[in-house]
Amino acid sequence: MSDPEQVSLDDLGQPLSDVSFCVIDLETTGTSPDRSAITEIGAILIRGGICGGTFQTLVDPGCKIPPTITVLTGITESMIVDAPSIDAVLPSLLEFLGDAVIVGHNVRFDIGFLNAALRRSGRPTLSNYSIDTCALSRRLLRDEVPNHKLSTLSAHLRLDHQPSHRALDDVLATGDLLHILLERAGSLGVTGLEDLLALPRLAGHDQAPKLRLTEDLPRRPGVYIFRSSHGEVLYVGRATNLRARVRSYFSSDTRRKVHQLLRETTRIDHRECADPLEAAVAEIRLIHEYEPRFNLQGTTWRRYAYVKLSLGEQFPRLSAARVIRNDGALYIGPVASTSMARRVIEAIETVVPLRRCTGQVGGSKQSRACTPAQLGVTICPCGGEVSEEGYAVVVEQARRGLTDDPASLLKPLAERMSRLAREERFEEAAETRDRAAALADTVRRHRRLTALRASGRLVVRHSGLTTAEFHNGALVRIRANHESGDTVSTPVEPAPSVGTPKEEADELHCVATWLAAEADRLVVEHCDGPITEPIGRTPEFRVARRESETRPSRRG
Repeated sequence: MSDPEQVSLDDLGQPLSDVSFCVIDLETTGTSPDRSAITEIGAILIRGGICGGTFQTLVDPGCKIPPTITVLTGITESMIVDAPSIDAVLPSLLEFLGDAVIVGHNVRFDIGFLNAALRRSGRPTLSNYSIDTCALSRRLLRDEVPNHKLSTLSAHLRLDHQPSHRALDDVLATGDLLHILLERAGSLGVTGLEDLLALPRLAGHDQAPKLRLTEDLPRRPGVYIFRSSHGEVLYVGRATNLRARVRSYFSSDTRRKVHQLLRETTRIDHRECADPLEAAVAEIRLIHEYEPRFNLQGTTWRRYAYVKLSLGEQFPRLSAARVIRNDGALYIGPVASTSMARRVIEAIETVVPLRRCTGQVGGSKQSRACTPAQLGVTICPCGGEVSEEGYAVVVEQARRGLTDDPASLLKPLAERMSRLAREERFEEAAETRDRAAALADTVRRHRRLTALRASGRLVVRHSGLTTAEFHNGALVRIRANHESGDTVSTPVEPAPSVGTPKEEADELHCVATWLAAEADRLVVEHCDGPITEPIGRTPEFRVARRESETRPSRRG
């Protein structure tokens, strides 16, 4: 028989009444799959609470049965004289099992023996999903019974069948137990196979009763919103599978803030989206609107800053700016904070000797040059020793490095870093590296967002499934291709070229990242302007601190 086909992700959401379960139990000569052998196999198929067939056979283990096993199971040497070998049993067992979900009490024991036998016979091991009724009972019945042995549970729950350490009796008892456990699981919002597979982890959470809040969540892309009893938006997230993602907060996520979040949550809202892109954009917009206190990322956009080159001045200089003004300056960014903007400025000033003093600069020679000029690290006009024409050359070097030719700034920084390292001035080399990394990342993102904003109206078809329309980089609509209707064909007014507004940066970065990642699956149906970045790859630098500290960040 061929490999049992693994259930698809979509199938995981099917109602439990439509899932085929194969309850299985083995009797063996010992506890080690490598040193012991199978003596008996019992199995039943269950679907929708109805038994769909039974499988039972003794198996010749090919070795003597230990007396302790005979006492425990009642299986003697004489009983297995004419029994088939496990190699002879496996084909019919695999056919009976098919792609059903394997169920057992301590099911890893049974699967371990079956997989060992399959390997010895040269067959692939089992790929079926499995459910352990012992693990489920530990979660669902932990306060009711002293232990979770099958015999204890059978007696406590007064099951129709009682275990006897014979395969079929134990299987029938396990099947009865499964029915009761599924009824108990229903009170926690378990409606599909995916929920059941995750339940052993979910039900142990101290906020497990709130799993009922997830009952109406679909297995579709979208955004979810945790709300408090007062309606306050506590947290906004996105997912490709809303139900699975939200329920995972009750299992795998052990962060302290998650426990506090679940304690305060009394309602979970959601919004379905056409695909993960729409979900990502919707998440950003909601975070910007509500600024939830449990969201660490996406709520700090008001603190974003820019690197400003004041081209409107007589002798331009660099500074960190919090807002964009229509003053003729060049604004690069935004970056995560003014401190990060200053780091970028330090990187530029390491290469380009722009003036650093902030006072008014006149045409006449002043009595005393500023300190950076006296140290020779800048060509500052404060002393009246540089002409506007000569200083314009320096300004053009900075402007070109920030826009058209980043390598003209980054290459000297890389050379300085290497020289300092050769001289074993490692702290200075590390500082130069970090400044260069901040500059490279800022310029790279600025160029990407600028190109996206210049595209005007952009319509792309993704893998033949959805069509998305963007205006100056912002998502305006998205629809499945099988839906009727066309996108609006009105040309879009070009975005202002002064700079990227900080309130738009997160969404533009999300869209730009998506376009780059999905480029080989996109067909451009319309674009008002060129959707290209300038030629020349921006160099990258390996940094010690996290790269996310150098930019306005978004979750993956």
